[in-house]
Amino acid sequence: MQTIAFSDLQLIDPIRRSLQAENYAAPTPIQAQAIPHLLAGRDLLGCAQTGTGKTAAFALPILQRLADKVAHNGRRTIRALVLAPTRELATQIGESFATYGRHLNLSQAVIFGGVGQGPQVRTLRRGVDILVATPGRLLDLMGQDQVRFDGLQVLVLDEADRMLDMGFIHDIRRILAKLPARRQTALFSATMPPEIADLAKGLLNDPVRVAAAPVSSTVELIDQRVLFVERADKPALLGEVLKDPAIRRVLVFTRTKHGANRLATQLHRRDIAAAAIHGNKSQGARERAIDDFRRGHTRVLVATDIAARGIDIDGVSHVINFDLPTPPESYVHRIGRTARAGATGIALSFCAGEERAQLRDIERLIARRLSVVEDHPYAATLSPLPGPAHVSEGASRAGRPAGGRRGGGRRRRSGRR
Repeated sequence: MQTIAFSDLQLIDPIRRSLQAENYAAPTPIQAQAIPHLLAGRDLLGCAQTGTGKTAAFALPILQRLADKVAHNGRRTIRALVLAPTRELATQIGESFATYGRHLNLSQAVIFGGVGQGPQVRTLRRGVDILVATPGRLLDLMGQDQVRFDGLQVLVLDEADRMLDMGFIHDIRRILAKLPARRQTALFSATMPPEIADLAKGLLNDPVRVAAAPVSSTVELIDQRVLFVERADKPALLGEVLKDPAIRRVLVFTRTKHGANRLATQLHRRDIAAAAIHGNKSQGARERAIDDFRRGHTRVLVATDIAARGIDIDGVSHVINFDLPTPPESYVHRIGRTARAGATGIALSFCAGEERAQLRDIERLIARRLSVVEDHPYAATLSPLPGPAHVSEGASRAGRPAGGRRGGGRRRRSGRR
């Protein structure tokens, strides 16, 4: 397959200069596929996991389209709207627009809930070309007549499947009802459940479909493994796993907010630098925790699915599913936090006996069996599920649980306080 460069994509000089400043030479597969169609004005359905470069895939064409017709007189009107499921993702998208559009005379704003709306309202009154928003806060401001979309040209729905998981689909439909029918629309989703397929069918006009990887597939560079363990032994197993110095920066997923707090506290007691993020944390606390994680001051970030959505941090060596997710699509999003920007990564999943059905659902979704790590000190003996046997492996590879013993026998009972 012939390799292309950004210079082959008919991007204007101010955008090319911004990309050069960021040392971006070649587009990712989703960028190479999506950008020409979006520049041509086509509607687009993009199947792309996080970490594939999809933000630039829609941001660059939007910037170029709006730069061609900058309003020189009168108040600016919102001409592009990007909807994102979480404030962290919305903020990162806004930062990307600022980076790629640094040489363009375009204004933008990011609005989300959890903070006072006053500054956001004042920004909107001054007028912006590009608005990045979470659905809840946008609906609030629309209800107060603080947002007008009569000049809207482009709409992007990012991570649509996560919006479905978070219960935003009804909000999305209410927003769509207020938007001009004549517009260009793009929808991006890592997975394509029936509800998202139905939404896309009614939303997009003769769309081009592009994909960075098969729907519901996981990044090929991620080494995915499962460790069978009794639920009560999971904290001790995590402590053993984290003895491995190869685990430099790790994102650990828990099912509940309380579980995230409890686990971070337990890690601190083991002298492991850890922080928890979840929906009950203030925006400032979440931003500080993510910044410390990004800078390497915190080795372990413990998160719930919703809080971790949108985290875009290079150098995450491992993702650990302390609790297996429901629905299985969340597994794809979780492990996509590692193996970014062409790097490799490891995803470890702790599976208790009562989670075997969730593991089976995950394996059906990704159409593969996870390799079983038997050589760890808390290995549980579980009866096999129907179907082909799991692939077993020892612990000789990078990221293996430290202190393990051969054979995968019954778990050790001592030292688990």
